[in-house]
Amino acid sequence: MNLAVNFPALLVTVPLIFVPVIPLLGLINRKICWYAAVLAITASFAMIMTILAKVSTEGPISYHLGNWAPPIGIEYRIDMLNAFVLAVISFISLVSLLFGKELVEKEVPEYKHPAFYSVFILFVVGMTGMTVTGDLFNVYVFLEITSLSGYALIATSKKRYAPMASFNYLVIGTLAATFIVLGIGYLYMVTGTLNMADLAERIKPLNGSSVVLTAYALILMGILIKMAVFPLHLWLPDAYTYSPSAVSAAMAATSTKVGAYVLIRLMFSVFDIEYHVGSVPITGIIIFFASLSIVMGSVIAIAQTNIKKMLAYSSVGQIGYILLAAAMVNAEALTGGVMHIFSHALMKGGLFFVVGLIVYNIASERISDFAGIGRRMPFTAAAFTIFSLSIIGIPLTVGFVSKWYLVLGAISSGHWYAIGVILLSSLLTAIYFGKVIFVMYFKGGHDDHGHAPAAKLSEPMGMVIPMAFVAFLCIYFGIFATFPVELAAKAAEAVLGGVTWK
Repeated sequence: MNLAVNFPALLVTVPLIFVPVIPLLGLINRKICWYAAVLAITASFAMIMTILAKVSTEGPISYHLGNWAPPIGIEYRIDMLNAFVLAVISFISLVSLLFGKELVEKEVPEYKHPAFYSVFILFVVGMTGMTVTGDLFNVYVFLEITSLSGYALIATSKKRYAPMASFNYLVIGTLAATFIVLGIGYLYMVTGTLNMADLAERIKPLNGSSVVLTAYALILMGILIKMAVFPLHLWLPDAYTYSPSAVSAAMAATSTKVGAYVLIRLMFSVFDIEYHVGSVPITGIIIFFASLSIVMGSVIAIAQTNIKKMLAYSSVGQIGYILLAAAMVNAEALTGGVMHIFSHALMKGGLFFVVGLIVYNIASERISDFAGIGRRMPFTAAAFTIFSLSIIGIPLTVGFVSKWYLVLGAISSGHWYAIGVILLSSLLTAIYFGKVIFVMYFKGGHDDHGHAPAAKLSEPMGMVIPMAFVAFLCIYFGIFATFPVELAAKAAEAVLGGVTWK
């Protein structure tokens, strides 16, 4: 039997096997747990890259669990869109584990390490399953697995307010999940199916139905909460601020992007384009919230004095770009949106790596305490500068590439004000990242008497190498952008054409 045929199922089940195994290994030696977690994510990453190559050359994959054909059975369906997102999830999760080993040892009590790595794997399994499944109810199930493991990961931190941040996320996340499951229930009530490809066919005659519209509104509201779109973002700042640094990096780079993937899948693979631009102004509503999130996230980020909160509000703004891309409903914009899933994962994941390493040394998250970091931690400060320039959208960085396609999409669809929103946000982003860079390079850095430069701080190679690699990718894919752009364009073309699900 060709094992690769079963990779769509194995990329979920293989890491899942490690979830109960890691705590058992922890009874023998807690240090083994990290190696087991890395092995699990590496295996998943290898399978995902094989799937990505196959889908890119041979087309979509449909895998029937238990050999029950859909719509009766559960289907895992992988096209260029979710193959691309799967690659982002697994890569960032793996790099977060490699980077975060020493941070976890410092930020998470030792007795919690087995549980931490077990739940981290479960968190990745949830995102992977949510991305790969072709069944709408399974999306909800994996969404809850992701959310519950996220609550637990935040609570593992030694920080005083971590349990409260976890509880706030739990309350708001439960509200979002309620909206989503109610919407799914209404769709099942009127269509009798949960398979997304089958739903797409059965919804067509019901486009004028108030039940279908209500279902869509409920699911959309739940997803927007999970994406932390302004003003539905209230769970996110504390969740990122008080969680362990490795968790902040993984969550910021992946979890909201998976929510964006679900939204794109819902908009273009379950409901068709005509539904959004026809009887109800859904795209107009989404564009409004996207623009609001882009601007307000950036404005609030400027006022922050805590670096993690600044990055959290920055994420609120950046997720708006992906939402805006989906709402403009054209190939260029959606290419930019899919590309921004990739670029923001690199940029924001890298920024949290940098912050984690700095906080590891100075034990402070206050921006004012970053004075002199440019001299005391030169490699780390250089990486922060690269990530910052990329997220601003400076040419020759990967952040510029995704914004460029968003601008092309705005021109193509005639949404000229969207260009203004993107430019304004880039200016605001330059202000709050420029503030941090100024503090790092041009303030402080002397001893308590102000006479001589303060001693250099530790930059362990085990943390610098993953961070530097991600920074290198931000520049490399900004200069040689053909490969990721082609993948993103294929994903956008397939989704807009509806050829992979209907």
